[in-house]
Amino acid sequence: MSQRANHPARNAVVALAAAGMGAAMVFGAGASAVAAEAQSAPLAVNTASAVAAQAKAQSMAAQEAAAAQAAKAQAVKAQAAAVKAAAAKQAAAKKAAAAKAAAAKKAAAKKAVSWVKPVTGYKLTASFAQGGGMWTNKHSGQDFAVPVGTPVKAAHSGVVVKAGPNGGGDGPAYGNAVVLKHPNGTYSQYAHLSKINVKVGAKVKTGQVIARSGNTGNSSGPHLHFEIRTSPNYGSALNPAKFLRSEGVSI
Repeated sequence: MSQRANHPARNAVVALAAAGMGAAMVFGAGASAVAAEAQSAPLAVNTASAVAAQAKAQSMAAQEAAAAQAAKAQAVKAQAAAVKAAAAKQAAAKKAAAAKAAAAKKAAAKKAVSWVKPVTGYKLTASFAQGGGMWTNKHSGQDFAVPVGTPVKAAHSGVVVKAGPNGGGDGPAYGNAVVLKHPNGTYSQYAHLSKINVKVGAKVKTGQVIARSGNTGNSSGPHLHFEIRTSPNYGSALNPAKFLRSEGVSI
C-alpha cells in the first residue's frame, strides 16, 4: 500500500475552502432568519388591526343594542303612561256619571217624597187647636173652605188605612173620611167628603185624587177637614199647617 504524500500548500487551500463554506453557511442562516422576521412583522400588525376593528365593531353593536333597548323601554313606559291616563280618564268619566246619576236619583227621591196641598182654590177657616162650640175639644185639624166636589188629593204617597162613612171609624162628626199611612210613619186624614175614590189597602201617589170635598158630618158648610196624625186614630193629631211647612209646603 502506498502512502498519501503530505503537500502543505494543497492542505491550506482545502482549509480555506472549508472555512469559506462555513462562513457561507453561517451568514446564509442569519440572512434567512432576518428575512423570516421581516415577513412576520406585517402579519402581526394586520392581526392587531383586525382585533382592534372587531373590538370597535362589537362596542358599536353593544351601544346600538343598548340604545335600542332604551328606546324600547321608553316606548313601554310611554304606553304604560297612556294606558294609565286612559284608565284615569275612564275612572273620572265613570265617577262623573255616578255623581250625575246619584244627583238625579236624589232629585227624583226628593220629588217623590215631596208633600203637596190637599186642595187648591181654598180659603183657610178653622185652624188647629182653635176652640169653639162646634167641637167637644179643640179643633184637631185645618179646615180648607172649598165648593162641594173639589178634588181632594193625597198630600203624600201612602196606603189607605181607613175609608168610608162615620169618619172611616173615627166617628160621625167627620162624615165621610179617608186616612192614609205614609212612609215616614205619619198619617193624614181627609174628612166631610162628598165622595170617596179609594178603598182600604190601596196604594196612592202624592197628588193623586182620592176623594171629592163635601159637607157631611158635623159641618157648618162645604169644606175639607185635614189632619196630620201620629197614629191612624183620633186623638193623635199634630198641627198640620206647621207640619206641611216643615215639608216645604206653605198653605
